[in-house]
Amino acid sequence: MKRTSIGSWAYTIGPYEKNPVDFETVCIRLKELGFDGVELGGFPPHPNPDDLCEKSQRDELVGKMSDWGLSFSGLAANLWGEKLINTDDQSHYVEEFTKNAKFCQDLGIGGIRVDTVQPPTVFDDVDRDTAFQRVSTTWRTCSDVAADHGLYVCWEFEPGFAFNKPSDVVQMLEAVNKDNFGVLYDTSHGHMCGVIGSRQPGEKETLEGGQVEFVQMLDGKINHIHLIDSDNSCHKDKDGNDETSMHLPFGEGVVDFDPIIAELRKQKLSHDWWTVDLCFWPEAWDATEVCARFMQQQNAAGNLG
Repeated sequence: MKRTSIGSWAYTIGPYEKNPVDFETVCIRLKELGFDGVELGGFPPHPNPDDLCEKSQRDELVGKMSDWGLSFSGLAANLWGEKLINTDDQSHYVEEFTKNAKFCQDLGIGGIRVDTVQPPTVFDDVDRDTAFQRVSTTWRTCSDVAADHGLYVCWEFEPGFAFNKPSDVVQMLEAVNKDNFGVLYDTSHGHMCGVIGSRQPGEKETLEGGQVEFVQMLDGKINHIHLIDSDNSCHKDKDGNDETSMHLPFGEGVVDFDPIIAELRKQKLSHDWWTVDLCFWPEAWDATEVCARFMQQQNAAGNLG
């Protein structure tokens, strides 16, 4: 049996930005539905390193999680306001990453999520080689910081961020080349990047073997897993343009989960978490129960390992 969690950001951003669900309500509901934990979106209004800057505040949160019978499966660090690719000075990014690494350590969180921050259109202003060097060098530094705090780093590749082709992912992993650095494999992003080729600059790169082939390409480098469905579309920004993968409740999209989960189950993670991501889904709160049932069914059948 694997432990299951869900990302708290689903209830604070996108459709929930103006009417977020408070963290305590989220946690109590997740426990009622049978989840073992929550993956923390570390930005307001949910707990974050700026609002909980004192160790005593963080200890209090750890106590509350224990009272609720939940654990943290990971942290989505608030690094989206940083510049990573479009600057030659990543010192502030590293500073913010370090702050979040300490937050993880204090809360007993084992892994910290990153992405490339800038959209794929950044290559209109920064050449690919320069962009690649900036990201890989910075993430090598951040991986060392994470190691000092007892953490692993998971990169969530997405169509909405630079380096979103399957070969990009492999190349970045090889360039960073740190034992505690790997890929967060999200089945919606895997579909949109490996099957659809959404928002890829230049010639599209898709895989004949779909997500199964994608997972096999990343064998041994996947260190965190998100499960969710896809309908071949992207979430739209406020102007109606494609942003990043749409995350649909299980059964409302086109993803064939059985063979993908079978491949993901082969990955040797340093933890036993499988996480649901309902990011940007307009009825995420109502869909949480459906997702809980799916995860329970997968666990009961032994599919999660």
